[in-house]
Amino acid sequence: MADDGDNSEADRDDDGPGSNREGTGPDSDREGTDPDPDRDDTDARDGPVTTSDGDEVFAPEVEGRQYRGTWYLPLRYDELKRAGDTDDHPDRGEGGAFRLTDLPRVPRVGHIVGPSAIMLGASLGSGETLFWPVLSSQYGWTLLWAFAVGVLTQFVINTELQRWTLATGESVFRAFARVANYWPWLFLAGGLISLGWPGWAAGAARVGTAALGLSGPVSLLGTSLATWKLVAVGLMVLIWLSYQVSSVMYTAVEVFQIGLLFVSIVAAVLLVAVAGSWVEFADLPTAAASVGTLPSDLGIAVFLGGLAFAGAGGYLNLSQSLWAREKGYGMGNYQGRVKNPFHGEDPEPIERDGFSFPPTTTNLKRWREWWRVVQLEHFLTFVVGLFVVAPALMSVAIRYAPGTTSDALQMWLTDVAPALGPIGTVLVFLVLFVALFTTEYAIVESFVRNSVDAIYEAYGREAGWDLETLFWRVLTGFCLWGIVIILAFTSPFEGREPFFFLVVGAAMSGVMMWPYTALVLVMNTTRLPEHLQPGWARVVALWWASGFYGYFSVLLVADTLVEFGLPGFDAAALVAGSGVGGYALWAVFFAVQSYAIAVSAGAKRRAAGTVENAELAAGRFS
Repeated sequence: MADDGDNSEADRDDDGPGSNREGTGPDSDREGTDPDPDRDDTDARDGPVTTSDGDEVFAPEVEGRQYRGTWYLPLRYDELKRAGDTDDHPDRGEGGAFRLTDLPRVPRVGHIVGPSAIMLGASLGSGETLFWPVLSSQYGWTLLWAFAVGVLTQFVINTELQRWTLATGESVFRAFARVANYWPWLFLAGGLISLGWPGWAAGAARVGTAALGLSGPVSLLGTSLATWKLVAVGLMVLIWLSYQVSSVMYTAVEVFQIGLLFVSIVAAVLLVAVAGSWVEFADLPTAAASVGTLPSDLGIAVFLGGLAFAGAGGYLNLSQSLWAREKGYGMGNYQGRVKNPFHGEDPEPIERDGFSFPPTTTNLKRWREWWRVVQLEHFLTFVVGLFVVAPALMSVAIRYAPGTTSDALQMWLTDVAPALGPIGTVLVFLVLFVALFTTEYAIVESFVRNSVDAIYEAYGREAGWDLETLFWRVLTGFCLWGIVIILAFTSPFEGREPFFFLVVGAAMSGVMMWPYTALVLVMNTTRLPEHLQPGWARVVALWWASGFYGYFSVLLVADTLVEFGLPGFDAAALVAGSGVGGYALWAVFFAVQSYAIAVSAGAKRRAAGTVENAELAAGRFS
């Protein structure tokens, strides 16, 4: 985990300028002007762009509190000097130059909680409520190792997705566009395939109507509709309306998600106590023998879906970068927030080309501490939250639905709930409803925000589109699309149909994680300077993550092609014995992995020693 980074006087005293005890932004000037417009920026390490005095690393309490909502500090962008093409600054790639200013001072972890809470909300109604409990009911604790590996792997991926934003204020989609303009479009397509089905809203509606005993059809405008469909439509409308509450659309999402999370986590813990399933944890030590093994009858699509949704997974993870920018993390503090166009407030600029800070002693220390608090925020919120809720629900499933052949929702509603008393039944319905609804809410937020940013950076900005209007239109369109899908499908909760769609979406999410993990690995090592690059431990962890998702993606693609009548694409788990097409798939996998490893390792070696005092920016697992 990250460096503990105490607030010692040694850290607060610097031999150079670059701080301000009273300031609230760039150190010398609230508006971010360059105090020396004639200064040559090609050797920024001689001093910061702005001059300042006072406590240079940590934000005072009054400043830190600004982050509890979201915080935007405007700069006179056009008056800032451009960063030179030197080893001190990120590689601009196919984009324009970065603008120079200091890295903001560092708030406490408690001030920046938010992005990971939304990510946790996206996780609860998928893997933690559906996939992993039903897998545990069928295989016991033997797959808990895979859940733990999936969560910790996503911790690395999610924090790496924030690195570029923390360093430049740009979104990950802008970073992808700097590599090649087609990358945002590819991930946008993958996101639509994996998240375009409103299964979580439908699931929450099914749970709600079952809890209230509203099972019959309703006549509306001469048409007979299942009650759960009307409830599901109402939930989609409620999600849309929530964005109209605040002028900064992210703020409403964060507040609602944190409230829903609190209810869901408390209810899950109470459910374990009421159900008495805590006794199942006594069998955990026996599961150690199964680490690294998989049941022979476990479908690869379900397993890969579980891995992707051991956390949020797929397209959802990319939102971590955008939420970090909205919250004001690091250099994202200088980028505007997406505002509601109907609240009558002026839009805030989100610059196409972001920012870079000179590697002064002060800024290097700030970077180390920013990275520490960002990692802690994600670990304490996302990772700890998952390790509390998921095993709790797994234990209930193991105790009350062992060996079930039902899908996840049917297991909870027909196997588990009837076996519990009135209080336990109410808690089951409460956990399921809140978890599924908060996931659908987070999915709408994630899909819309990601897609808007991808479209805007790849095309809309050059076309002169308004970002806020684009956001509102995509939000409205996606909610309407969900309503149409809900109304068009007949009785999707008969049989396995809803869980099938969730499996397909989850599997697609797992496949998507392979290319973007490899891309982020290459981007963060080849495009960032030495002091901003991931350390060797993280590079190796990203090698693992890319290989992990790539390996299971090959097996899934091969199985899918075989099911479509192409047996030549059979891919053996140990490679040897694959069909001709299977060997071709493995060749692609090994080529991508070899390229990512070679390029990232080479970039790390070439960058070594190119930035003076770069070691000051390094903390634990940085």
